[in-house]
Amino acid sequence: MATRLNETEQNRIYLDYNASTPIDPEVLEEMLPFLTSYYGNPSSSHWASEKIKVAIDLARQRIATLLNCKTSEIVFTSGGSESNNHAIKGAYFANRHRGNHIITTKVEHPSVLNPCVFLESIGAKVTYLDVDAYGLVDLSDLAAAITKDTILMSIMHANNEVGTVQPLQEIAEITSRRGIILHTDAAQSIGKIDVNWDEMNVNLLTVAGHKLYAPKGVGALIIKEGTVITPHNHGASHEVGRRAGTENVPFIVGLGKSAELAYRRNDHHQEIQTLSNLFWKKLSDAFKDRIVMNGHPDKRLPNTLNVSFIGMIGQEILAKIPEIAATTGSACHTGSIEISPVLKAMKLSQEVAVGTVRFSIGRYTTVNEIDRACALIIERIRD
Repeated sequence: MATRLNETEQNRIYLDYNASTPIDPEVLEEMLPFLTSYYGNPSSSHWASEKIKVAIDLARQRIATLLNCKTSEIVFTSGGSESNNHAIKGAYFANRHRGNHIITTKVEHPSVLNPCVFLESIGAKVTYLDVDAYGLVDLSDLAAAITKDTILMSIMHANNEVGTVQPLQEIAEITSRRGIILHTDAAQSIGKIDVNWDEMNVNLLTVAGHKLYAPKGVGALIIKEGTVITPHNHGASHEVGRRAGTENVPFIVGLGKSAELAYRRNDHHQEIQTLSNLFWKKLSDAFKDRIVMNGHPDKRLPNTLNVSFIGMIGQEILAKIPEIAATTGSACHTGSIEISPVLKAMKLSQEVAVGTVRFSIGRYTTVNEIDRACALIIERIRD
């Protein structure tokens, strides 16, 4: 048994980059001095804080360069979930004198949907938009959902499960004309496709470090100048009074470095797309009409391959390929199979949805790994 485990460990293939990315070695190297040598509080005014302040400013500048935003618009947070909560609750509480209506979609991350549910419990009205079979929101449905009380719209940039990219610029044209605050969760899209804050014209944008080869536990919320939201954390006047709490300096440094690397490696998107195309071709050639791709065929993240093996169950598939780290779109509970809300919203049939597996590739994925993964999948589950 021990020999078998060792063989499995040696052959492991990580294809779950949408769940979390490894820390880039250059990111770790830049973080280390701020875990050992530079320990001052950024809010202090003595020598021990000088390098700390410079490092935070540099991180802010690197993120601003990647996203094409202003450094003054960046608020550091503990990650994507906090950023989403801050954006949604903060915008609602600061603007509920204008109305109490929020619009979002049924395919959002739980850190968007659950804050909306919470706000409903205290008087907000929330519209959860349907999506089409590809996971795209219909712009006419979106426009029709707006009322005189609509103050906030939260539409993710790219879906974490199927990779579908929403038409944010077109949505922003609708919201800006109506004076509606537009928030987008861009945790999955940054570093995988071009994310240009200025061109998107949104009011609030979420960044998550561990989707970008930075550590878990750090992120950012970009707040457009002139957009008023209530602070999520209350305390001292950190982040110009927008987020209380002493800054997590080593992790902020790491996030800044990861942004610099993403900006520098902007041409890597096509390499990822090529690997994803190779992956899909091998699987579709092997399984033919027993496999389908979920999500939009073109308007999707280049690294995300969400597929359904017809007549199979996702968890059973992953159990047969323990060497491969991937995610299924369904979960088994006491004998029944629960389909993810995203797949339900896309109206996938039960037969298709239960056999869903999401493979997501990243910076360190190789052609050899794709070849080996396909060989394992075909060998273990085709017959």
